[in-house]
Amino acid sequence: MPTASTEPDGSQPIAEAVRLQAAAWLVELQGDEASAATVKRWQAWRQAHPEHERAWQHIEAFRARLQGVPSPLAHAALVATTPSRRRQAIKSLAVALFAAGGAWTLADHEPWRPWTADARSGTGERLERTLPDGTRVTLNTGTAIDVRFTAGERTLHLVRGEILVETAHDLLASDAGSPSPRPFVVQTRQGRIRALGTRFTVRDLAGGADGHSRIAVFEGAVEVRPAHAAAQPLVLQAGQQGQLTHDAVTDAGQASEDELAWTQGMIVAQDMPLTDFLAELARHRFGHLACDPAAADLKVTGTYPTADTDRVLDMLATTLPVEVAFVTRYWVTVRRR
Repeated sequence: MPTASTEPDGSQPIAEAVRLQAAAWLVELQGDEASAATVKRWQAWRQAHPEHERAWQHIEAFRARLQGVPSPLAHAALVATTPSRRRQAIKSLAVALFAAGGAWTLADHEPWRPWTADARSGTGERLERTLPDGTRVTLNTGTAIDVRFTAGERTLHLVRGEILVETAHDLLASDAGSPSPRPFVVQTRQGRIRALGTRFTVRDLAGGADGHSRIAVFEGAVEVRPAHAAAQPLVLQAGQQGQLTHDAVTDAGQASEDELAWTQGMIVAQDMPLTDFLAELARHRFGHLACDPAAADLKVTGTYPTADTDRVLDMLATTLPVEVAFVTRYWVTVRRR
């Protein structure tokens, strides 16, 4: 069994200095001005010591998992305006790349499911998709879905994020003259939501087995069933919302149309604690956006565009007793003045 000082395969961890060098090379090679001479120096570095090559193979494996998607941390290092900020960004990148003593955090491969999903939206992006049966699905920022239609069921797997579903009649059943259309089901990590001719949203919150999903119904009804078979399902009608865990589903009060503001690229807040507002805004922004505990309970009210998060931060600094502190463009803290 590997110890705290070894990799999962029993090998020795890669030295911190080598990790930093590897992360720095990743940043340099992603720059617009990377030249043939740069590539030659990078190749020489890899060949200079077996540890260099082992570190780079870690990075190659990581990038393959991400299908070549650039890292926001690497971009932060590229755009750093001072040497000290660049060093800090590279250090943060190295920590992310060589987490847990050099071992990749690939438990269950769960973090990589979104990258292989049938449809996914990036940070700050919304997508609309029409499924083969005519059902329309809108993906909020940072959302991924898989679609599996069989002869007996239409299933949409919510891998992560938030969706608005507007179900259509089952065209296959209609064409076949079947009196029983295939059920339409949204599968989350906590359970199943079966549509009963409806318009509804599902949001995966916190993720993993210990997380929960929130369901809000705006037309029709849905039947919500927890993953554990012994748990009782709950039917939510239009105007209701519920919270789903592995073990239970509970009524969570009334569903508000304001919760659909994201489909129009907006956040609607009514006396929302600043910490909650910033957590919502952070979903639409690359990097780290934090709230100083001293400002957490300040209340936010208004309608804010998600397409320009810098503008929203400026608005907060104007309307609330706060200041916005930028370490880099991708590391921001809102503090009380």
